[in-house]
Amino acid sequence: MDRDQLAEFLRSRRARLAPREAGLPEGERRRTPGLRRQEVAQLAGMSVDYYIRLEQARGPHPSRQVLNALARALMLSQDERAHLFHLAGQALEQPGATGRIRGDVPASILHLIHFLEEAPAFVLDAKYDFLAWNPMARAVMQGLDSPGPEQPNAIRWVFGAPDLADHLADEEKSRFARAAVADLRAAAGRYPADAGIRALVAEMLALSPQFAALWDRHEVQVRREQRKVIHHPLVGDIEATCLVLPVPDRDDLRLVIYTTEPGSPSHQALRELRRLIVASGSAGWNAG
Repeated sequence: MDRDQLAEFLRSRRARLAPREAGLPEGERRRTPGLRRQEVAQLAGMSVDYYIRLEQARGPHPSRQVLNALARALMLSQDERAHLFHLAGQALEQPGATGRIRGDVPASILHLIHFLEEAPAFVLDAKYDFLAWNPMARAVMQGLDSPGPEQPNAIRWVFGAPDLADHLADEEKSRFARAAVADLRAAAGRYPADAGIRALVAEMLALSPQFAALWDRHEVQVRREQRKVIHHPLVGDIEATCLVLPVPDRDDLRLVIYTTEPGSPSHQALRELRRLIVASGSAGWNAG
């Protein structure tokens, strides 16, 4: 149980919830945003003293019943509820006995990436390291074309080397930055013993005020399907659906595939990009 992180998360979720959203009267003018502690305790059916101790990182180990009550009172999303349980040491699903990211990619997933010849596809771990990618992914992402000594990492690109994320429009970069930090926050709860996640968070907090501001929001959301616009210097803009797929039995991995509508200009752009890759003789694929 991480009492400090649990306390910070409860305070942040309480501060974002307006009384009217929780079915409470606004009452007199409030000095701080969100619900009062006694209101959360009332909604959760627990004593005010007990809830205050949780927010002050002094509380006892909360039961699953208490956590469920807090999740309802604070109107947490499914991802936020899972994060709450992880912080309290009551994980809904244990990712592994060590609580660490493994870092390997199943052979079946590598084979699948290899056979996706016209779609950019890659595998990310929970801290956004690129572990494997196909030629189409390398063709649309500059950072995969010439990776440095470290494992390519999408969060480092956006916050530490934004020129490596030039394939995304500015609006896409902002949207991705917020989503990635919320996803990384969820991963930190799932893998509390992972030194790589802790090191990445510490590095980004020291490097990027934007990352620090987003991290302090305590937003938690696992990434799923979304639309993207990719800028490419040879084939122009590509409007794609970014599919973020779970890898069976591997909570620490995501398979990401960019798909386009068949027959659309974006689909034709990807086909042209594939033709250029084959013509250049760089049709190999990478496994980390």
